[in-house]
Formats: sequence, C-alpha cells, structure tokens
Amino acid sequence: MTHQGARDGSGLITGDAVVVDLRLAKLPSRSLAFLIDVALQLIALAALTFLLGAAVDLADPALSYVLFFVGTLAVLVGYPVAMESLMRGRTLGKLAVGLRVVRDDGGSIRFRHALTRGLAAVVEIYACFGAVAVVVSLLSPEGKRVGDYMAGTVVVRERAPQQTAAQLWIPTSLQAWAATLDLARLQPATALSARQYVARAPSLKGEARQALGRSIADEVASQVSPPPPPGITPDLFLSVVLAERSRRASSAAATDPPEPPPALPGQAAPDRASGATGVDPSTSVPADGGFAAPS
Repeated sequence: MTHQGARDGSGLITGDAVVVDLRLAKLPSRSLAFLIDVALQLIALAALTFLLGAAVDLADPALSYVLFFVGTLAVLVGYPVAMESLMRGRTLGKLAVGLRVVRDDGGSIRFRHALTRGLAAVVEIYACFGAVAVVVSLLSPEGKRVGDYMAGTVVVRERAPQQTAAQLWIPTSLQAWAATLDLARLQPATALSARQYVARAPSLKGEARQALGRSIADEVASQVSPPPPPGITPDLFLSVVLAERSRRASSAAATDPPEPPPALPGQAAPDRASGATGVDPSTSVPADGGFAAPS
C-alpha cells in the first residue's frame, strides 16, 4: 500500500496525519495555471524591457544586455520559486485555478523544492517549448513533470478540507523505546502508507484489517530500529512510530515543545510534564513475542 489515498483520488494525508480532500491535478488545469503565470511574467518582462530601454543612454549597451538577461532569468525562475516558497506551493496562476504543489507525502514544500522545480522548468518548459513537460506529464500517473520528479513533489487540486485526525499516541510503557528509535531510514512513502492505515483503521474490519496492518507494520519495522517490543500490536506500533516521528519534526521546527493531544475515550489524561499521553490498560504490551492481534 503506497500512496493509495492520493493515487485513487480519494485524498492525501498530510505530514500531520490529516486526511485532506485533495485530488491530483492533471495537464489541462496545470496548463491553465501556467498560462496565467506566463501572462503575468510577460507583463513583468515588458516592464523590464521598457525600463532598460529608457536607461540605455545612461549605461553601456553591453551592461544593458547583461541586466536584461539577469532580469529575464529572475522573472522566469524567481517568480515561481518566490511565490511557491512564500505561498505554500501556490503561484498566482495556481491560486486562481485552485492548485497547490505539495511533497509526495502530502506535506508543504520548502524553498529547495520550489527552486528545483523552477530550475528544471528552464529546460523542460522554456528551452523545449513545453514539449518535455507535456510528454512526461501525460505519461505520469500523477501528472508529474520532470521538475516534480526531481523535487519529490506533486500538484494537487485544492478543495475545502475535510479533516479526520488520526489517533496517534505513545503509551507510557513505550516512551523509553520510542525515544531510542532510529527513523532515518523510514521512507516518506512508507510513512504515508502507515498514516493512511492508522487514519482509516477504524473503518476496516476483521481479517482485512489484521492482514493490512501487519503488512504495513512489517514494512515499517524493516526501516526503523530497534525492533518493536515483543507482543506489540501492529496498530499500536504504527501509532508510536508516527507519533514519535511527528514529535521530532515539531521539535525541530519550533522552540517550544508541542502541546500533547487531548485524552481520547478510554485513555488517561495527558501527562503535560513529560509530553506523553497515557493509554487504556488494555493496550499495554503483552509479554509474548511478535506482533499481537489487535483487540
């Protein structure tokens, strides 16, 4: 199970384990957004040409050519890079059409993603008159162009979000183990699969839930260390790994520690001193080995 929710059009799950009603953008809508951005860029280039033409008598012609080249590069590359970085994956064209660039795992892009996409566009769009971008986008199941593959991004159609928070927590009995987890090898696609499963597990029943949970838990366990404690259920294992991953990401992005989640039914009140959340005694880890069947 890799990116199932995104690929079937039912939605993406963000890095905060939130199911969002976003659908993959295809070539027509992306082309419309691009044409709007190109129109704005042409206006900017016309203004730049007028200003340089007015100043040609005041500067060396060679300097004017250099300035025009630099200005053109700034408009073609700087505009999308700056907009996507500052507007969380949007340009004015994408904003008008309702599109947004996100990472493959559904999270917001950063400057390096926007820069990679912008530099790739110089070759695949401007130098090749869009031919490379069109062909690659048509062949891609996700509608990606070369810049998206290089940056690890995808363009989605943005709609009013319908949020379903996944229940992630770290029981007190597993806090010490969670703190020692090495998550460096955990792939974004695997983490996304785990988040999708945890978010949708309550709607799954019987053997299908057990088989799917065990399969994803085995995949995650192969990419993290140390191995899970004996007897932990797949659902609880995935919840702990994802909660610890989110906790570390929040700690790296902010000085203050993240606020613990509210207590769930059957769950003890959060321990605000330690940032940990208790869990119902029925979820405590059994002593026998391997993944235990979910209760």
